Amino acid sequence: MANQNKAYLALTVTSIVWGTTWVASKMGVMHMPAFEMASIRQFLGGSLYVGFFLIKGEKLPTKKQFLWLLGMSLLMFVSSNGIATYGLKFITSGLAALIAALYPLSVVLIERYYYKAIEIRPKTIIGLGLGLLGIGFIFYKDSLTVHGSNYILGVVLSFLAMITWSIGSIIISRTKIKINAYNSIGWQMLMSAFMMGLITLISGDYVPLNQIPAISWGVIVYMVIGGSVFAFMSFIYSMKHLNSSIASLYAYINPIVAIWVGSLLLDEQMTWNNIVGSMITLFGVYLVNNSLKDQKDPVHAISDADGM
Repeated sequence: MANQNKAYLALTVTSIVWGTTWVASKMGVMHMPAFEMASIRQFLGGSLYVGFFLIKGEKLPTKKQFLWLLGMSLLMFVSSNGIATYGLKFITSGLAALIAALYPLSVVLIERYYYKAIEIRPKTIIGLGLGLLGIGFIFYKDSLTVHGSNYILGVVLSFLAMITWSIGSIIISRTKIKINAYNSIGWQMLMSAFMMGLITLISGDYVPLNQIPAISWGVIVYMVIGGSVFAFMSFIYSMKHLNSSIASLYAYINPIVAIWVGSLLLDEQMTWNNIVGSMITLFGVYLVNNSLKDQKDPVHAISDADGM
């Protein structure tokens, strides 16, 4: 019982921290370039993971592993995390988190039409429809009041980031590479940090380290310690001591947390349209996940997909 109580506490921590990382990222990109912030964050987070495993005596990746990790870092962190962070410059943290929550829907479509591995059932179709309908409802209502191509750009970038994460997740679930999963994440973070750092230097869109404002450093530290380490450890603990269907509830709570905290800290408008659209979308995602419970699918293979 004690472990279960701690597991529920861990689930609460995971849901709140991963939800607030979207708001933290939004705060960060308001004061510094997105790719520079993402690069520093992944460098620090990756260094913690890789350093831990090196101290434990873990071997360096082989050439084959290194090339695979390089490709995954490009998909999972440069293309997904980096682009999602950049997209936050143009849309609210709540909408970005909600689009990221569509990840299972994207995986289902790719699995079904590329690998023929998913059986599309009526509940799946309804869930897919509701998920897209909810996002479309929010987008349509927002577009009436939020003008300019930058808003559309932000939505497109967020969808692109979500899709690339889905593709990377499917590849990981279908590829057998003998390397510790958490060590793998660390190396992917480090590699992506250097790639995004290179993008930052080539673009010339960066701030000297000694000129990065304190609020951005605070955001980075919070995302590294809170999002990449503390919340991730809490998630693993909740997965070990709770039923997977309960432990996965964080995926539905994250966007709600992002919407509420964003409205409080960033004055992001929270209208009934946004609330209704969010509920429709999350219910659609729930239906899709529920329809896949007895199927062998990789939707839950990368369980921290919704965390920034």
